[in-house]
Amino acid sequence: MNIKDQQINEQIRDKEIRVIDEDGTQLGIMTSRDAQNLANEKNLDLVKISPNANPPVCKIMDFGKFKYEAAKREKESKKKQKVVVIKEVRLRPSIEEHDLTTKAKMAYKFLENGDKVKVSVRFRGRELGHKEIGIEVIKKFVDSLKEVGTPDRAPRLEGNTMIVMLDPKKNL
Repeated sequence: MNIKDQQINEQIRDKEIRVIDEDGTQLGIMTSRDAQNLANEKNLDLVKISPNANPPVCKIMDFGKFKYEAAKREKESKKKQKVVVIKEVRLRPSIEEHDLTTKAKMAYKFLENGDKVKVSVRFRGRELGHKEIGIEVIKKFVDSLKEVGTPDRAPRLEGNTMIVMLDPKKNL
């Protein structure tokens, strides 16, 4: 449940609620007014933590501290996430050897940085009748990068473009 959606203190209007103390002990089922008075005596907040239970479960706690710790946990979990970036390298079936090595060097840098590389060979006009040339170009390109990347599947044709994705190898 989102912190902004949680009901606290006077927002809780249920007739009966199950109340848990700040140290985790169950205080039993009581009216929301009695639970609110109990929370006020301790200078804490009454927070509904399980609204779908029967009766709803509320806990007596410091809501400000709870919000701060939840935001801290969320920030910590975002630090551990890795954003996957896909870089694209476009080739032609009639590409020259030097151009192929230049593009392979760029893809090599992308894969070393941990990015995925999308290799696409675009066919135009009569080239579409010679797909085997595009497959050879892709195989040569992938072979030049086999030490830093692996293709996730065989090259596939989408319209007039042949595509293969290269995943960076994991450094062990």
